[in-house]
Amino acid sequence: MGSGGSAVGLVLHPTRQVGGSVETIMAFARANAVRVLVREGDRGRVPEGVGVVSDADFVAGVDAVVALGGDGTMLGAMRLLIDRPVPVLGVNHGDLGFLVEVTPAGLPSALARLTEGDFTIERHACLEVGPDDAAISTRFGFNDVVLGRPGRGGAVSLDLAVNGLRYGYYRGDAVVVSTPTGSTAYNYAAGGPVLSPSCDAVVITPVAPMSGISRPVVLGAQDRIRFTVAADGTPVVVDVDGVPSGELGHGAPLTIGSRPEAADVVRLSTAEHAGRSRIKLSLLDLPLRPDQLLDLIPPSLRRDVESLHTEEADPTPDAADPPT
Repeated sequence: MGSGGSAVGLVLHPTRQVGGSVETIMAFARANAVRVLVREGDRGRVPEGVGVVSDADFVAGVDAVVALGGDGTMLGAMRLLIDRPVPVLGVNHGDLGFLVEVTPAGLPSALARLTEGDFTIERHACLEVGPDDAAISTRFGFNDVVLGRPGRGGAVSLDLAVNGLRYGYYRGDAVVVSTPTGSTAYNYAAGGPVLSPSCDAVVITPVAPMSGISRPVVLGAQDRIRFTVAADGTPVVVDVDGVPSGELGHGAPLTIGSRPEAADVVRLSTAEHAGRSRIKLSLLDLPLRPDQLLDLIPPSLRRDVESLHTEEADPTPDAADPPT
């Protein structure tokens, strides 16, 4: 994001107080002759000097986007820019964030690095719900597409075909189709595998299966997935990245494919981001040995812990101690 005629777009969390970060960005913009743009829906949450434009003009006019919120806000920004990926920087005003990298306190330095081009781009694929499925309102998911029950009663019953070949059926509470990015979310909670971000894959995981396919299935990113709602189950509600996106009746199809390089996420320090992600994964009960847990401690604190362990391991009394 160079200065002089450039524009940075802001995507704001719908409820969290992000005014401090907005002011930081405005100060940076004034010093660097950068325009700041938001969409119509955020008009009342930004100070004077911010340009308010339509969604279409926002997408067409920004050179970079700063998402102020958590992972949900970041995902919304990535979906918004699906047809014109530009660098997206996430500032964490949320709780547990795997995508967002920068804290509000670190925002001034992050903006300076953006201007200098001192960053890398992490490209993300997304799931794309087929264009023939007219009942679905949100078509792109960077985390997952979930086919579930509309209420507590009944069960989801879905026939599965991959690349035109029938593979079996699911019957249970829900079915989760996940990207590697989203594999640590609902997929993981349902017992699915954690996929490396470097692999081109999609995982299908049943939730509380009663019959049919009962284990996760990992497919290639080029595979075309098609579900059909069977007559012996309840109608199906579809959530894309946690956004309610439509309902499917008996016999209705849902096709899902993968779109490569659908979003550009700014990474200022790949190593630090990976370290934070590892800590967050440890909170999800990934098993670590005691020595592996030490790796999660910042280096300065780790030296203190290792020093303490060394002292405990050395039973030699201090020369000044009286004999016992």
